[in-house]
Amino acid sequence: MNISDLLHRALQLEFLTAEEGVFLFENATTTELMYVGDKLRQHHVPGNVATWIIDRNSNTTNVCIANCKFCNFYRRPGHEEVYITSIEEYKKKIEETFAFGGEQLLLQGGHHPDLGLKYYCDLFSELKSLYPNLKLHALGPPEIAHITKLEKSTHLEVLKALKEAGLDSLPGAGAEILDDRVRRLISKGKCGGQEWLDVMRAAHQLHLTTSATMMFGHIETNLERMEHFVDLRQVQSEKPTDAKGFLAFIPWPFMDEGTLLKKIKRARNTCTGDEYIRMIAMSRIMLPNVVNIQASWLTVGKQVAQVCLHAGANDFGSIMIEENVVSAAGAAFRFTASGIQQAIRDAGFVPQLRDQQYSFRELPANIKEQDLQEQGMIVD
Repeated sequence: MNISDLLHRALQLEFLTAEEGVFLFENATTTELMYVGDKLRQHHVPGNVATWIIDRNSNTTNVCIANCKFCNFYRRPGHEEVYITSIEEYKKKIEETFAFGGEQLLLQGGHHPDLGLKYYCDLFSELKSLYPNLKLHALGPPEIAHITKLEKSTHLEVLKALKEAGLDSLPGAGAEILDDRVRRLISKGKCGGQEWLDVMRAAHQLHLTTSATMMFGHIETNLERMEHFVDLRQVQSEKPTDAKGFLAFIPWPFMDEGTLLKKIKRARNTCTGDEYIRMIAMSRIMLPNVVNIQASWLTVGKQVAQVCLHAGANDFGSIMIEENVVSAAGAAFRFTASGIQQAIRDAGFVPQLRDQQYSFRELPANIKEQDLQEQGMIVD
């Protein structure tokens, strides 16, 4: 294999094999990968704009029977700290989100053994009746698979009912690494890789917009990372022509603080800034049919995420009004609305607020005024 030939083919939007991806990742320089990643970003998202979103990542429940070894968030049924979020708590969270200028709730939780399809349909319907303009970016393939098993139903029927109840889009949660060798070791209680992909196939058939993720840097091999890309790319190529499918891809490194995966499997978060930047570029190279690539500032910090905007990423993600799962394993970075915009400007890009469909939004008046004040364009 030849680096120049592979990079040239990547620039032509060709589907590289997993083995070719490994060769590039292990042999090309960071400069070469960044150059091609940036060129591909310019193809998919021309111009000098980097997007961001205001939303809140809230949790339906922390009760979970999946027993993922990288998760410090969940509690087993019967634990003294278990909870199910009440409607009154949702109302407070949603109204705070609206006050911050957000319009979306990223709503996820554990595999609760007693919360079936009716619970989630009733919840979504009630939230939408209370807040008709609220967008629900909710659950994820493992939760859909769990609900499907409880109901003895099908992914398609469960997703159809949830969509009718108010589900607007499906996050790419729980992908981790899609190879089942890895999943058996780190998240045995979750759906397998193929079921994760099948849930997304069903979502795309219903024209539900989805995203995809990867949590890397624990016990997987470089080949398993690249096969993860190939699997996502294949599902995206199968979507109906008028469906958006995977609208975005978000990779992040394993956060190891206090996790069983670190204690039992001796897995460590050894991902450097350089490796993360290379993975962003490889995301562009290996996923030529996915438009948006998001840099995970929450896990890698501002400076690394800023460089990623020059390596293929076009999105800075959310200010994360609330986030409980990744933070419980050591992710400590935070942004305000003005801070995330300034970080994008400092990287040489124009910040643009978006919604979950990657359509541009006007800045809410209170944020716009604060932003202008901080740029020195309004004098009190």
